[in-house]
Amino acid sequence: MRPGAGRMKIRFAPPRALANLSLDLNRGQGLMLADHEGEGGACGSGSGSGGGAWREEGPTLLLLALTYALWLWAISGLWQVSPLLAVLLAALCATQHSSLQHEALHGHPTRYEALNHLLVFLPIGFFYPWLRFRDTHLAHHFDPALTDPWDDPESNYLDPGVWQALPRWRQALLRLNNTLAGRMLLGPLIGWLSFIAGDLRLIRAGDRRVRLGWMLHGAGLVLVLALLWSLGGMGVWPWLISCYLAAAILKIRTFLEHRAHAAFRARTVVVEDRGPLAFLFMNNNLHVVHHMHPSLPWHRLPKVYAGKKQHYLRRNEQYLYQSYAGIFRRYFLRAKDPVPHPVWPVLPGRGSEDAVKLRSAAGIVEEGHAGLAAAAEQIADLAEHDLGDEGQIKRPRLGQTYPVQM
Repeated sequence: MRPGAGRMKIRFAPPRALANLSLDLNRGQGLMLADHEGEGGACGSGSGSGGGAWREEGPTLLLLALTYALWLWAISGLWQVSPLLAVLLAALCATQHSSLQHEALHGHPTRYEALNHLLVFLPIGFFYPWLRFRDTHLAHHFDPALTDPWDDPESNYLDPGVWQALPRWRQALLRLNNTLAGRMLLGPLIGWLSFIAGDLRLIRAGDRRVRLGWMLHGAGLVLVLALLWSLGGMGVWPWLISCYLAAAILKIRTFLEHRAHAAFRARTVVVEDRGPLAFLFMNNNLHVVHHMHPSLPWHRLPKVYAGKKQHYLRRNEQYLYQSYAGIFRRYFLRAKDPVPHPVWPVLPGRGSEDAVKLRSAAGIVEEGHAGLAAAAEQIADLAEHDLGDEGQIKRPRLGQTYPVQM
């Protein structure tokens, strides 16, 4: 939430719109839109029996075990044979592990949250504390605020007023970061430093949850360093290189997952890739399906998408790419989006007069406001819930006090 903003309130849909509104709070998902019409049990757990539970969660458990086993081999035995291959394999394992962490924060592979934490908290990818990733990602699943630089922790946009105030060298750096090449080369460092700066502000302000996340991260890093030392293989610097490579691969997925659009249901992409990147990302390239059914396990996403492809593409207004190869061809050296958010404010009624003047000075076109107001009518007028009150529907904490360019 913006500094100085009041407590945020959400108006929920009137009865005529409730068919299109789902609050999936079983596993702390936050607020999202999910159209259940004709869903055919897409979100059903299928875990009524032991066999059903294994079909749902077995693939995730097996992939988790394989990922840890390959990573341990990469930093030990394979390092003795080929350091280059060891670094590359460790990078792929760290990429996969990040995707597995994403599954865990959405309630997989077990029904026990503490066990899921234990299974994935080890920071083999170095950069982000597991607990902070979990909290900020669940906040990201508040779909009406998708891409908002203040209220979506994973936004790649800046507030136009903030953008206007940046020195020219930072604007040039962030423009470069908005190409796919820049996002892969510079993005991991830019995002990490921005994230740390934001969390340091929160820690100084007394946020104990953020402090706990970093303390647990430090303990995990001690365990990782102990493994590197005890196995007598890969050193710290090669491991850090593998972590940076993993972060660069993950930036391919996040590069265009969400776009600025007046209708929040149309902000989330589908990339119909079925190659190795889709596997590393655990089918999260079918991202609109994930946002509509965040509790659905990764291996079911392709079938659900194939069964209702046109439905999902209507929902996201054809925000579609055929493959990651096509994305590389189009955007490797070319920016897809501007850095300042082009549809502002993302949530209606959130701008100030000063911000409007700054946006005007920055030359930001605000032609999307009419559509934005129309989209807001989908979540209006039945009841008003204070998102901060105990026992009521509340949004996971954002953990941001300043826009972060990820």
